[in-house]
Amino acid sequence: MILGIESASTDLSVAVAGPDGAPLGSAAWSSDRRQAHELLPRLLELIDGAGLALGDCRAIAVGLGPGSFTGLRVGLSIAKGIAFSVGVPIIGIPSLEAWLAAEPERAVALTRAGAAEAYMLERDAAAPIVVAAAALSGLGSAIAARELAAAFELPDAMPPDRAALAVARLAAARLADDPTGDDLERLEPTYLRGPRGIGVATVGAIEWR
Repeated sequence: MILGIESASTDLSVAVAGPDGAPLGSAAWSSDRRQAHELLPRLLELIDGAGLALGDCRAIAVGLGPGSFTGLRVGLSIAKGIAFSVGVPIIGIPSLEAWLAAEPERAVALTRAGAAEAYMLERDAAAPIVVAAAALSGLGSAIAARELAAAFELPDAMPPDRAALAVARLAAARLADDPTGDDLERLEPTYLRGPRGIGVATVGAIEWR
């Protein structure tokens, strides 16, 4: 089986899929500050409910963002831990690409980039961009986390509840071409900007005093 984890927003999801990406089960929920407490138990519960065991895992796929700093690091940490302990490939998938793959009728995927900004990926665009909330007024046909849709007044937005299934499916396609997956040590979340309160990095050596 392939395990899928998507944690780029406050709407998280996990999935179990066959080697070809066919869905075997999924779960989705909203969580503001408890990703570290909820993600692994939910994933293990899903595996058990599908009549499988962690040892049946043949690969693990994880959304890389952009999005929530905490959510992405929790998701990737769990994915890396499973990949290392079980000895299986890990595959990183851009989160917003997976959101759009999960909902083919939607044109735009949005996740939070700050109090009044969002990361936006339009279908067929090369990469996400940062947009102000005011520029999204009246936007239809979007995928966005529930809290973002409420805060930015996007009543027609669809939540990314099937994102982990798409993460697993996209990973299966990559594994068919390259069964080794990504570098376990070097794989990192996609950050388009630094966290709030962190300035531009100093160039050159840092002296500790």
